[in-house]
Amino acid sequence: MVSVLLIVIVIFLGLYDLPQTMAARAHTPTVIVVGAGMSGITAAKTLSDAGIKNILILEATNRIGGRIRKTNFAGVPVEVGASWVEGVNGEQICLRTFYSDFDQIASHTYKQIGGLYEESVAQEAYDAADERSAFSQNLSISLSCQGQEDISILASQRLQNELGNLFICVDYYTYDYEFGEPPRVTSLLNTEPLPTFTDFGEDLCLVADPRGFESVVYYLAKQFLTTNDAGDITDPRLKLNKIITYIQRRLAGTEIQYSERGVVVKTEDGSVYEAAYVMVSVSLGVLQTNLINFEPDLPFNMAIYTKIFLKFPCRFWPTGNGTEFFVYVHEKRGYYTPWQPMPQTYLFQDGGQIGFSKDHFPTGLLELISASSIRLGHPSAEFISRENIRAGNIMVMFTVRTSQVGVPSPIFT
Repeated sequence: MVSVLLIVIVIFLGLYDLPQTMAARAHTPTVIVVGAGMSGITAAKTLSDAGIKNILILEATNRIGGRIRKTNFAGVPVEVGASWVEGVNGEQICLRTFYSDFDQIASHTYKQIGGLYEESVAQEAYDAADERSAFSQNLSISLSCQGQEDISILASQRLQNELGNLFICVDYYTYDYEFGEPPRVTSLLNTEPLPTFTDFGEDLCLVADPRGFESVVYYLAKQFLTTNDAGDITDPRLKLNKIITYIQRRLAGTEIQYSERGVVVKTEDGSVYEAAYVMVSVSLGVLQTNLINFEPDLPFNMAIYTKIFLKFPCRFWPTGNGTEFFVYVHEKRGYYTPWQPMPQTYLFQDGGQIGFSKDHFPTGLLELISASSIRLGHPSAEFISRENIRAGNIMVMFTVRTSQVGVPSPIFT
């Protein structure tokens, strides 16, 4: 009797699911793109331009753009995630950016005990960093030509003379700040010389557009996805809030299954999608959250650093030409090393591009970058609280580095 009941239940469930399965297969896409960030949208647009219109984009969040995301801070839109455009090489882009000139940074390098380094002393450290980089580039080219195995940038640096805390700070600014990882775990062959600069030029531009860096992603998406009269994307080929939970190279019991018919993709809400191909475009940072589990594990790592935006009632730092970046030297690597006054980059430039006028931009807005304010390697960032910022190490650091007593507390953090 029990066996008969079980058979009836199985048959009933199978019949219940049959119409939904048949309907799903009738609308099976050719390609599923996982992730609607810059790479995912670009991939989908490339497929569409090539005539492959039968695509489906699955995005875990309620928006497109991925790690390119803006937020409003102290009345100004700032980039929470990606904020740089590299390899512009003089090309015109439909985005308001600020060309970053680092020529004056030696004159704005602060000591741990307070005050500025003499410009000539700081310049020696930056010149030494350039020489080390040139040595590493030549070594990388030589190893590549000889078919030798890769080494880390640190291994290359150990072939040269040891330097002090000032160079360690410059080294962090050169490598950790650029690649998100220290030289000890950074590939020499893949970063020296940096392919982006070699192939597309060395221009570095900070995005300073009120529309946000994400406006580029939306611009691309609207070229091939359907929109309504208000300009909102309504295309059914884009599905938001679809979290994919598992990817495995086996046929049974997985959330993405590979079979002779193609790929089966399952999401956290129980939805099931089939396609001939799947493209996973999410960033390494997303992969490390384990929202999508891979078997075997992917051999990649993604470093974490924290952006801290502060709004002060007034400026207490130098202004004028060459003051886009300041560098703070500390014995602890990455301890609030770079800091950046935002008005310098967000105000109107000659030519009247999109920006903010001096009358409407908050003058005391500052951005800090730190590798030490979180637990590195932890899957979720552990940010400093507002109370700790106001009363803790950051305010002491400001007082010491600027040699000013009574640095005002930030009014927005």
